[in-house]
Amino acid sequence: MTVLLLNSSQILCHTKGIRPGKYPVNHPPINETRVQFSEQQFMKWVKFVGSLKHSVFKAAKNKLFPSFTLTVDKNPATGDFTSIQDAIDSLPFVNLVRVVIKGFTRAGADKTIVQWGDTAQTPGPKGQPMGTYASATFANTTPVPPPGAIGKQAVAFRISADTAAFLGCRFLGGQDTLYDHLGRHYYKDCYIEGSVDFIFGNGLSLFEGCHVHAIAQYTGALTAQGRSSLLEDTGFSFVNCKVTGSGALYLGRAWGPFSRVVFAYTYMDNIIIPKGWYNWGDPNREM
Repeated sequence: MTVLLLNSSQILCHTKGIRPGKYPVNHPPINETRVQFSEQQFMKWVKFVGSLKHSVFKAAKNKLFPSFTLTVDKNPATGDFTSIQDAIDSLPFVNLVRVVIKGFTRAGADKTIVQWGDTAQTPGPKGQPMGTYASATFANTTPVPPPGAIGKQAVAFRISADTAAFLGCRFLGGQDTLYDHLGRHYYKDCYIEGSVDFIFGNGLSLFEGCHVHAIAQYTGALTAQGRSSLLEDTGFSFVNCKVTGSGALYLGRAWGPFSRVVFAYTYMDNIIIPKGWYNWGDPNREM
């Protein structure tokens, strides 16, 4: 796993279409150690993310058809749907139309609250445990599990879509709060709270100006990034953020063998374990 603290102007933006140079499929050159090779490839990725040569700074090539609006309201008489998930499920799998789902938008994160109380062991529609991803959205009200509890992860939000942005949102939970599953995502001025692995997944995501708050009783971990191969261009970048809270906190745990997390221009309370990250019990992930 790589957790890099930067004081560099290179990491300033999250990009579309990030495709760094291809990595060797097998092993690094014989005259380089695995760690040295990984660090070199990582710094290439850091430089690429901070460059001005990718598509985010160019005019968009894709064009969408005119948009339409869906209204979500608890009163069926005044809205198209009574839940956000029903509105999302109504969209076709391949969608070329911009859709605005209108609810209590612009009311503020303290007033616009979507909550639930499922855990990883809660039975799903087919009677099987739902796992750590199919539980709740934005705020999971399940009590924070005690240290070492099994099957008590309670996801507040999962995002698997590409090129999504979240501005001024709050994500509240305990273990596994924000599942940044897949895709390119941008979080701006958000508040994210949890105890263990509370930002996890394998997205390519930028967290800018966000407040990350730990509520760990003893030991916790901020991230669990799931990059599984040198070929993947995924990773989490935290820029101009703030890390506060309780307990002793790892910046990350190596959920994937090539986990990648960057912290730049970020304030951290005196709760960070000096080692920085935990290798998940696998010495091969000490990179």
